[in-house]
Amino acid sequence: MKRFLPILSFVVISFAVGYLSSMIQGPSMQEWYPSLVKSPLNPPGIVFAIVWPVLYLLMGISAGIIWNMRSIYTWLTIFLFFVQLGLNLLWSVTFFGMQAPVVALVVLTLLFVAVLMYMAIAYMQRHLVAYLNIPYLLWLLFALYLNGFVVLYN
Repeated sequence: MKRFLPILSFVVISFAVGYLSSMIQGPSMQEWYPSLVKSPLNPPGIVFAIVWPVLYLLMGISAGIIWNMRSIYTWLTIFLFFVQLGLNLLWSVTFFGMQAPVVALVVLTLLFVAVLMYMAIAYMQRHLVAYLNIPYLLWLLFALYLNGFVVLYN
């Protein structure tokens, strides 16, 4: 139980950020976002509703595993976890809240770099932790494409 509690805590923190993001997105999802020209590869809303909870779960599990390891890199890795989580929330603020796709693209690029850094440091501690974030990294690449499309065509 002692090792499970940090994992659960990081999962809850990750889902809390996801919940905040969805609250920020709400008004724009009904008014502004539907009016944008989007990529033909833009998935239906249900895909986002399935993918994000899985990604938040994997993020939280990976951070909890790192916390339990207590290596010399633990604090740096946890710091990078919170940096990427903050950038994740900031993307929703800039894209949906501010309706500023160009700024959001910059934030998303920084998020991608932060996740890469998190994965690199985590890999030195436990390969599994880095592997748990591969789906997130791939989703961010796809999000960069989608966000870039919105910037170019709107």
